[in-house]
Amino acid sequence: MLDPFFAGVGGLLSADIAVPEHEREMRFYSSVLTTGPGPLWRPDLMNSLGTPIIGLGVRVPEYSHLPLQWMPHIQVADVAQSAERALELGGKELMHGKDDGGQSQWAVFLDPNGAAFGMIPVVPAEGAPPTGGVAAQAGRISRLDLTLPDAPVARDFYSQVIGWSVQEVDAVDADGPYTDYSMLGFGGKPAACIHHARGVNANRPPVWLIHLPVGDLDESLRRVPQEGGQVIASPGGDGEQACAVVQDPIGAYLAIARA
Repeated sequence: MLDPFFAGVGGLLSADIAVPEHEREMRFYSSVLTTGPGPLWRPDLMNSLGTPIIGLGVRVPEYSHLPLQWMPHIQVADVAQSAERALELGGKELMHGKDDGGQSQWAVFLDPNGAAFGMIPVVPAEGAPPTGGVAAQAGRISRLDLTLPDAPVARDFYSQVIGWSVQEVDAVDADGPYTDYSMLGFGGKPAACIHHARGVNANRPPVWLIHLPVGDLDESLRRVPQEGGQVIASPGGDGEQACAVVQDPIGAYLAIARA
């Protein structure tokens, strides 16, 4: 299990989405995420330690232009500079929060391939979710992945916009070897992975996939269609790496993983 939560450039803080049919969506996530003898998620979608990790908001008119994607909120050194760089590299600004003095506080963008993400300032260490050990990792995003046909474009975009450094990851499929990318934040900490749409990742949607751990992966997958969702990709990987891509009732993608 990776730990993308840390205080520093490139660290993940949370993810959110604004949805229609909010009550139905709450039922879906509350059911699918709370399996196993010790459910890792409470019905209010806070993790077992009480720290807010994901936000499932109502799709009020103010948010009606946002895509139906889970949007990770990633820390950057300077929101204004990152927003400017994102525009230069072909990103599209969706929202940009500024204080009374015009200073950037946060921003929401689409990358050149249409994946949505948020940028926020670096948080104080005490403001980041707790880290270390299984208890601290339970009930929170365990991994962050983006899969695209042209992964190098995304690699370069996020390196320059977020400030991530890159570690190459060798991979191979029926067409031969290729390279995926582990994106590293402050102190060389792994924050996200960017994959080519090849091999085991060939059919993944081109959006940021948050991986949410559950106590009983098989039971959670059984509940997905019962609550109006779809299983898009059956579990892949072994042990702690096992995960499946699912689509919620309004069409948003995520991955659920074995805790």
